[in-house]
Amino acid sequence: MVKNWKMAWRWLSVQIAALLAALPLAWAALPEDMKAYIPAEWQPWIVSGMALAVIAGRLKDQGGGNA
Repeated sequence: MVKNWKMAWRWLSVQIAALLAALPLAWAALPEDMKAYIPAEWQPWIVSGMALAVIAGRLKDQGGGNA
């Protein structure tokens, strides 16, 4: 584990990953009429974009000696 694992919740990469993990649960809870606003062909792009955001968030210098 990293030395400062107790501070992981503050890291942008962890926050985005948590959002990415919650996305399928939120999607399942949405009413069908709201789901219709997002075309099915966009869904893989949205998830892929969020996964890339996790990488970008991890690479961003957030100060505090993140490991």
